[in-house]
Amino acid sequence: MDLNIFQMILVVLVSFLAGMEGILDEFHFHQPVIACTLIGLVTGNLIPCLILGGSLQMIALGWANIGAAVAPDAALASVASAIILVLGGEGRKGVSSAIAIAVPLAVAGLLLTIIVRTITTGIVHIMDKAAEEGSFRKIEFWQIVAICLQGIRIAIPAAMILAIGAGPVRGMLNAMPSWLTDGLAVGGGMVVAVGYAMVINMMASKEVWPFFAIGFVLATVTDLTLIALGTIGISMALIYLKLEKTGGGSNDGGGSNTGDPVGDIIDNY
Repeated sequence: MDLNIFQMILVVLVSFLAGMEGILDEFHFHQPVIACTLIGLVTGNLIPCLILGGSLQMIALGWANIGAAVAPDAALASVASAIILVLGGEGRKGVSSAIAIAVPLAVAGLLLTIIVRTITTGIVHIMDKAAEEGSFRKIEFWQIVAICLQGIRIAIPAAMILAIGAGPVRGMLNAMPSWLTDGLAVGGGMVVAVGYAMVINMMASKEVWPFFAIGFVLATVTDLTLIALGTIGISMALIYLKLEKTGGGSNDGGGSNTGDPVGDIIDNY
């Protein structure tokens, strides 16, 4: 679909905020589920972008900066894939392709991250000199400049994709053969599953597996709405909190408390 100038400005603004939040991490605009949803909201494609954001969020949950290793750029992946999805005009049918495109975009975004962080290293030295001079105004100014560079890091690629226009993007997507689009759909689904598995692997314990199994089974019941599933989830959380208060409580004064409420109760029996 074609976007008007007002929508383009809003998309670039969302991209700018997503880039800054990748460092500030205060309002989480860089998270896929929020960035994609905002782009879908300003472009009139809320549902497809929301689905895309939710799928990418499951992948991004497995990304983390560990030591000197920098995780793939979730902000760039979210913004660029959402824009491509909107310009492609395929709606929900284009979500799988957008997911597959998002992963290499996230890896490519590492180059922009390295460039910006290299520049900000020089800014830090400027701020050190300002600190020696006792100029708080200069320190605040260069702090704002450094944060804005993070926003520009995402806003410029977003503006470039918008400049290409809906026609070329749609033509590129239509020119893709069926075997490639089908492969991207399968690959995109596998990537989501792998990301979800990574999250489960980090959270897995013998105490939470029963709750996961129950929720997984309930999710397959088509008669249950999201409200019903949410109510069941809240109820299970309240049950777990209740078990946490009673966990480890035994006749010997609770000396067997290990910090796992369900496990303590099972062990007591």
